[in-house]
Amino acid sequence: MNYNVLIGGAAGQGVETLSSVFEKVLQRNGFKVFSIKDYMSRIRGGHNFVQIRFGDQGFFSHVDELDGIIALNKETVDLHIGRLKADGFVICDKQVAHTDGRVVALPLMEVARRIGNVRVSGSVALGAALALLGIHAAEVEAIYSKIFRPDIAKQNAEAVLEGSKLVKPRYSQSLPMDNLLSFQNSPSLPEVGQSILINGNQAITLGALAAGCKFYSAYPMTPSTSIMNYLASKMPDAEIVVEQAEDEIAAINMAIGASYAGVRAMTGTSGGGFSLMVEGLGLAGMLEVPLVIAEVQRPGPVTGFPTRTEQGDLKFLISASQGEFPRMVIAPRNAEDAFYQTVRAFNLADKYQIPVILLSDQFLADSTVTIKPFDFDGIRHERYIANAVEDKPYKRYKITPTGVSPRVIPGKIPGVTVLVDSDEHDEYGHITESAEVRKQMVSKRLKKLEYLKQDLQEPWFFGQDDFDVLILAWGSTWGPLAEAVSMLNNEQRIKYAALAFGDVWPLPTRLLVEKAKKAKRIINVEQNATGQLASLVTQETGIFCNFSVLKYDGRPMSPRYIFEKVREKEKSL
Repeated sequence: MNYNVLIGGAAGQGVETLSSVFEKVLQRNGFKVFSIKDYMSRIRGGHNFVQIRFGDQGFFSHVDELDGIIALNKETVDLHIGRLKADGFVICDKQVAHTDGRVVALPLMEVARRIGNVRVSGSVALGAALALLGIHAAEVEAIYSKIFRPDIAKQNAEAVLEGSKLVKPRYSQSLPMDNLLSFQNSPSLPEVGQSILINGNQAITLGALAAGCKFYSAYPMTPSTSIMNYLASKMPDAEIVVEQAEDEIAAINMAIGASYAGVRAMTGTSGGGFSLMVEGLGLAGMLEVPLVIAEVQRPGPVTGFPTRTEQGDLKFLISASQGEFPRMVIAPRNAEDAFYQTVRAFNLADKYQIPVILLSDQFLADSTVTIKPFDFDGIRHERYIANAVEDKPYKRYKITPTGVSPRVIPGKIPGVTVLVDSDEHDEYGHITESAEVRKQMVSKRLKKLEYLKQDLQEPWFFGQDDFDVLILAWGSTWGPLAEAVSMLNNEQRIKYAALAFGDVWPLPTRLLVEKAKKAKRIINVEQNATGQLASLVTQETGIFCNFSVLKYDGRPMSPRYIFEKVREKEKSL
């Protein structure tokens, strides 16, 4: 059971609100949901849409074909009807002239005027779609009540009800959609309350709160801004300080200062903002201050595609800032992974006193998915803060076998002064010009990388155990790739398997080397133009990929896209 409905219109027509209500209705009916957003960088006008995939199984990607379209304007019909299945439907206002037999033109605006609010016409369309699909509008007024004031919520709920009445007389006569009626009585649907509906940025936010983050500073930058907004909405309850800085340089420096003072701190941005943070990243490395950074990618350079997705920042992040110092880069693969990896990022940042970067992207950030509730009881805060010192005066940068020095919070131990400096320094924190001390301190910092490798997580392996072809990917491409691998194995005599990396720097290599030895061919799949993972794999292991499947138009890969590109490449060999 697997269906895909698109809701589209211009910015300002309520596409996002309508899709959110639809998702929540589906969730309350027990369906699994996965949705993606495609929106333009403007407040009004343009074309925005949300694709909502739902059924009785879990999804972590979208599909290209559509079962239904809810069109709030004619442009939506014109742009997307080419992807509509033969037995699909389009719901739109009767003023939208279209000759396609799948178009169900309804008096949406007339009904909205009769209710007394023309802006509820989208809810009328939603009601019609739900009735057409045989889905009960569960708790719709309660859902709207969390968005609007009571009178507006009531109007929208009424609009859904009135919309549902519009299609009942002509439903089975005009559209061959009887198969969809099985939704309502499916015995395989889970009980309501066993899942949560969340997007990638919300998962990172909850992970930060669960990890004990008490300070977040950022400058707004799509697609990372919702992390700051969501955290700000939780300030009183979570006792967290959220500061909108004047720019990204100030944001990272604020977070460094907060971490130095002893609280768990985080900042967030996208690629352009991270470019401004680079000096601060080096400062965190030199000061050896724990820091978590969420970098939510969009296409670059400079402004690029502000609201689209890409994986173009990988090599930039692992080498950003001048000089050589340790950092870690983790690329969450889905919303559940984003939550737990955020907690892990804070613990590792504390353990090794390094910056840890969560490298996400717009696809993951804005994708909404139903998953099982997070296990908050299993969360552990690993702080690694010393309550006493052996050396007096205190050696903030004491040379140790692991490279990690005892960390003391300023002012916490009477008589102990904590000295830090952005210049090269000795063990006490005093500036030095000594060549020998310089060598010692560089070696000390880099030593952490060797010990950090003990905490690396190997990539996820999936597909056939006795594979012929091994596919490599990282971050959010896991979702489309997992489904594509299944499609390839169902239709090809060639057997496929894949590794999806979460930890990308330092790169875990044990499983990669083991699986690569068995592979007849290795394929790289990622959302950039140059195959950055492939070159990183070669750099770290000497393993070469036979070819890459790349996409860099700002739109996410679908399973079908990967499937077809792999088959196309394979045929040419």
